Amino acid sequence: MISEEDLRSAVNAGILTEETATALRAHVERLNQVPAVDEEHFRLVTGFNDIFVVIACLLLLVSANWIGQTFQPWFGPAAAAALAWALGEFFIRKRHMALPAIVLLLAFEGGLVAAILFALNKNNTGLMAAAVLAAAGAWLHWARFQVPITVAAGTAAALACAVALLYTAVPESRNWMSAVSLIAGVAVFALAMYWDAGDTLRRTRRSDAAFWLHLLAAPLLVHPVFTALGVATGRASLGQALAVVALYVCIALISLSIDRRALMVSALAYVLYAFSSLLERYGVVSLSFAITALVIGSALLLLSAFWHTSRAFVLRQLPLPLKERLAPLR
Repeated sequence: MISEEDLRSAVNAGILTEETATALRAHVERLNQVPAVDEEHFRLVTGFNDIFVVIACLLLLVSANWIGQTFQPWFGPAAAAALAWALGEFFIRKRHMALPAIVLLLAFEGGLVAAILFALNKNNTGLMAAAVLAAAGAWLHWARFQVPITVAAGTAAALACAVALLYTAVPESRNWMSAVSLIAGVAVFALAMYWDAGDTLRRTRRSDAAFWLHLLAAPLLVHPVFTALGVATGRASLGQALAVVALYVCIALISLSIDRRALMVSALAYVLYAFSSLLERYGVVSLSFAITALVIGSALLLLSAFWHTSRAFVLRQLPLPLKERLAPLR
């Protein structure tokens, strides 16, 4: 299957003209009966060889970590991180394999964090040092390999450093976890929209990086809001269930506007829990979850089938300056 990245590479190499690539995209859109910009593509597995390579890489990384820890506890993770970088030189830079790139990036970042935590005490100072090193490592990894998930990994490391610094400076802030999570979620969401705005046609790595940033922002935004509604504290009342529905409708409208589904997926568990608890309260115990999943699953499938039409309706209600910064309709 030819990906958008393959098309860009062919155009840059002079194999295809920009007009030919555009015509090919339009042809694929007609076959799929939906604009490619609405498909929210990201590369994960291009063939079974990706899985084969990942298994082999994991065996090497685990063994390097195991052997290295026989010398010093911190040396094993450090060796695994160095090996992950070395493997990336071939499988990411030369072979451009998507799934191995993600696994090797996570192994590199995890190795850096574990090495620092083993070398230092696992207190706030150690956590801050690990987060700073992870953020710096993510920046270097992005500069070298440009794996889209690296931006989200570096952002998560920077957030961890900021939270550890906040907890050190203001110990009482540990009681504000929901507020801190919400603020962090808003910041990551704004960063994701910044990356999205730089590629509204979704043809470059900026869009892929924005996809992972939206996945990071979604739980940070959704969890404190639904926690504040008291959804997870016990059986949901009718008022709580209605509030959950209203909030989920707002989330759906935002998702349609920005053409990203991560927020809806993150909030789905809370909706399922709220309505299954409500049905249990009214005596439907054995089938409460099944009925809830049937109704919500049907609604989501219907929305997926008419995503483009629904999005066209939502975008018509938005002001023009805002629409110009969002993925366009075609």
